[in-house]
Amino acid sequence: MKSKNENRIVSHVASLVLGIISIVTILFWYLSLPTGITAIVLGVKSYKKAGKGLGLAGMITGIIGTALCLLIYISLLIIIILSNTGY
Repeated sequence: MKSKNENRIVSHVASLVLGIISIVTILFWYLSLPTGITAIVLGVKSYKKAGKGLGLAGMITGIIGTALCLLIYISLLIIIILSNTGY
């Protein structure tokens, strides 16, 4: 049976791994957004339970991956709209 400490370690590591995956798969929104959001949620939960460490790093990488993905796709949408209007 797993102890509570092992569950905290798993959520820390899972948050960090999902955050890194979110950054690496930035051009694929269907991978980047869910992994980034999940990394943020797991990072916040593990940060509240155990404090600083991998949970905070996972939360930060999840925020970076999600923000960059949204920035890229919103920029592309604006470019497409502006190119169709003749500007």
